[in-house]
Amino acid sequence: MPIDKNCFLREATLRICCSLEIERSLWDCFMYIRDYIPADIMLIDVYDSKIGIGETIAKADLNGGKLTSVKTIVPAETKQLIEEMRINPKINAQILVADRIGDHPIMGPISEIIGHPDDAFMGMGSNPEWDFVAAIFVGNNRGEKYSEEYVRLFTLLNKPFTIALSNYLRYREVLRLKEVLADDNRYLQEELRQQGGEDIVGAHYGLKQVMEMVGQVAPLDSPVLLLGETGTGKEVIATAIHNLSSRRNGPFIKVNCGAVPESLMDSELFGHEKGAFTGAFFQKRGRFERAQGGTIFLDEIGELTPGAQVRLLRVIQEKEIERVGGAETVKVDIRVIAATHRNLETMLAEGRFRDDLYFRLRVFPIAIPPLRERRADIPTLVQYFMVKKTREMGFMEVPTLAPGAIDKLMNYDWPGNVRELQNAVERALILNRKQPLTFDDIGHSIPQTNTMVPVTDMESALSLEQVNSQAIIKALKITGGRIEGEKGAAKLLKINPSTLRTKMRKLGIPFGRKVAV
Repeated sequence: MPIDKNCFLREATLRICCSLEIERSLWDCFMYIRDYIPADIMLIDVYDSKIGIGETIAKADLNGGKLTSVKTIVPAETKQLIEEMRINPKINAQILVADRIGDHPIMGPISEIIGHPDDAFMGMGSNPEWDFVAAIFVGNNRGEKYSEEYVRLFTLLNKPFTIALSNYLRYREVLRLKEVLADDNRYLQEELRQQGGEDIVGAHYGLKQVMEMVGQVAPLDSPVLLLGETGTGKEVIATAIHNLSSRRNGPFIKVNCGAVPESLMDSELFGHEKGAFTGAFFQKRGRFERAQGGTIFLDEIGELTPGAQVRLLRVIQEKEIERVGGAETVKVDIRVIAATHRNLETMLAEGRFRDDLYFRLRVFPIAIPPLRERRADIPTLVQYFMVKKTREMGFMEVPTLAPGAIDKLMNYDWPGNVRELQNAVERALILNRKQPLTFDDIGHSIPQTNTMVPVTDMESALSLEQVNSQAIIKALKITGGRIEGEKGAAKLLKINPSTLRTKMRKLGIPFGRKVAV
């Protein structure tokens, strides 16, 4: 009975391309073509011409299909024959046929892998225009030779097999890269954990109560609100909560809410779609999406704009976000840790912070004491920073402390907290080098010259905020209200434009469309 070749090709192609799992596709095709071509086994072999190694990646027989990874070194004469097939289309178009596979110059080496040297086989190479060398082999142990009709039928499957194999090889590479990225992520997480230190200085003394609270809340997914003055180490505590949680292998994404410009806040936090606004040339994932499966740390939460506060509340309540310019919601699985040095209750009373968001964040508040309230930690912190900064600055030896140096440090109030102490140690290392550290400048103000805004006797009695406000207003008048650019107020005041806007918001100085200076 004559075979309908179109029907054969259509049905075989459906089976070849039915799945990215090449072993399943191979087996489905094998079971189908057995009614038309003598087949007891099918194999897929990929050849790496750079290193001269062939790899059998999948096989199918009556027991089913399965992935394999059996490699063999191809003899020099066989490599030459394969190379001739690649560069000569006429040769490449021919199908390989052997009444006994062990005798064939090209297919012979794979007989050592499959263990059927006496079986009849035919093999079909991939299309020459594709960027890989591979072959599909079919064999039988019935002693039946492959006639020209069998060869013509098998040749019909060249293109669908090549496409399916190309898709699988790319899919396999994606899976390999995914494993590489996962391994890199585990390595980087471990590096960050080591850099951050497994132990927190003061965990057994001044921060003992804080660390007890960290231990209680870390295993849970409850939001945490860290409260404390600037420089007390809120980020260190947030990192500790993440590292002690079940999300430790997930991302830990930090966001300084005070450093993100108001116009970019939504895009940074929630992402945007391509074309959502001028300059949005591609889709961008926001910080919340990047924190998927991990923790997001929102530092300086009190700086969030009212609009961002509304959207943050939705994230916490609904566990979903919408990208800027997007119509679909994106589900997120994250833990939120927020921190601020501001008095949020005062901001609530003034209407500058949403009460519903405040109570959502304040599920488990942790107050971090300032350094002046845990002076017993100062000697240990000093030693820790001396060792750390000596290593970072490339000094050969850790210096000693001069007599009375610790007393000076213990008697100082440290308004800048741990961060100020760290800076003091670094400054002392620079000034003293190989001599004992004295810390003679602790508590002394640093002389400054301010040529931009002259200070009169009347101004000297003003508060720091008033002086800053006058300086900013004067700079805005000089620049015509411009903030950014070479002729902007930020350039004149020698600060970042985002920092200037933040200060203006704090001081109540209008900018942008709100006022014309």
